[in-house]
Amino acid sequence: MAARPRSPLPPPAPPSRREILCRSALGIGGIAAALLAAGEPATAESPALLSIDPLRPLAPRPPHRSGKAKNLIVLYQYGGPSQVDLFDRKPLLETLAGQPVPDSIKGISDQVGGVINHCKDSLLCPPWSWRQYGESGLWVSDRMPATAEHADRLCVVRSMHGDSSNHAPATYQMNTGSILGGKPSLGSWLTYGLGSENANLPGYVMLFEVGGLGGSANWSNAFLPAAYQGTRFRHDGPALANLEPPPGFAPVQRSTLDLTQAFNRGHLAARPGQADLEGRIATYELAYRMQAEAADVGDLTDESAETLALYGVDDPHRPTASYGRMCLLARRLVERGVRVVQLYNAVDKYGWDGHDKSHEFHERNSRQTDGPTAALLADLSRRGLLDETLVVWGGEFGRTPMEQGDGGRNHNPYGFTVWLAGGGVNGGRVIGATDEIGLRAVEDRQHVRDLHATILAAFGLDHERLVFPHDGRDERLTGVLGAARPIAGVLG
Repeated sequence: MAARPRSPLPPPAPPSRREILCRSALGIGGIAAALLAAGEPATAESPALLSIDPLRPLAPRPPHRSGKAKNLIVLYQYGGPSQVDLFDRKPLLETLAGQPVPDSIKGISDQVGGVINHCKDSLLCPPWSWRQYGESGLWVSDRMPATAEHADRLCVVRSMHGDSSNHAPATYQMNTGSILGGKPSLGSWLTYGLGSENANLPGYVMLFEVGGLGGSANWSNAFLPAAYQGTRFRHDGPALANLEPPPGFAPVQRSTLDLTQAFNRGHLAARPGQADLEGRIATYELAYRMQAEAADVGDLTDESAETLALYGVDDPHRPTASYGRMCLLARRLVERGVRVVQLYNAVDKYGWDGHDKSHEFHERNSRQTDGPTAALLADLSRRGLLDETLVVWGGEFGRTPMEQGDGGRNHNPYGFTVWLAGGGVNGGRVIGATDEIGLRAVEDRQHVRDLHATILAAFGLDHERLVFPHDGRDERLTGVLGAARPIAGVLG
């Protein structure tokens, strides 16, 4: 029987509107880039889009210049810890306890609104004592005695200020540089700029029971490629759920993935520049490689009894044990080459947020965090990791020195404290100051964007040159206005 003639293949489907827009945008962008390059020759100081292999987006990349830090651990203090109760001693609060706010303070406007007017005209004295620690003589309250033993490792910035007195916008700003959601986080910018040192784990890991108010926008990659978003690890039990495939699928898992990836790469070849597809291909491979290594991270059986006790992993006070395990996992992650680890202290929706009975909130949260924080600094140091690991402690804002409610303190973005250690930081140093009652930063004032510029500089990244084109302009972690600068004196 004669073979039946084959019907001709149907013509290819016309491109969708989305594909037309995407391709034309890429072409126009290329033309614009060429014109700009022709009119303004590139220099060593010019911002430039990084050359990134879309299938290996976490491959290590060199910084703009030498930097001592290789890894970052952010100890985020959810809820707003009080600077005047922990690291910013104000003897005048003891002298004027219960008295009206000085006239020199009352006359200053409340720019963000609701901070001063929602407080009583009465100063609230911290109900605990203070001591000086280390050769530097750093003043620390007795709420943080274990952390205080590392006084000569800490660079305490007492003159921070931000732009919002509400938790979510202020948390966004501390994490992304903007009080509005939708911007890439600090961890995303760092992994975009430098990649990571471990191809089998995410470059940016989150550890928390209760994350920052505003949710995942605090660790989002936003308009950066998807590989740079934060990945949440569990801090109790297996680091990730569903790591092991069902027994019947284990023998064919690799071949199944290879087939899927072949289809994905073929689809990508016909549609170059599809960032979401590139991210999916890279993520599938990372997920496959993570199965063994992520399971190892969460397995603490290789840690000594002394180390577990140091971090308080078995402390009968559950919040301390929880925070201690997160701090220990942070050390294990950076030890394995993860670029950024961020953990949150909160075990409820309040954290440090004591609008009433502030001292009870601070007793509870310092009990939870002080010992594990000190353990992390000590353990990083004895393992030779502290010199290359930058540790940053702070919340979204501080608290008012005036009383609110029944012995509470209101939010205060006008003057608060953060501290940094390791990663090339000049320890045993205090930078800046608040006024005589601790309300506003008045000496060597530092905006949140300056803190971000400092963190990038510790890694050898120039905050002005770390850019990503989005919506027609070069976006930066520190904003497009050029108003940021690294904090003088923090880095050696």
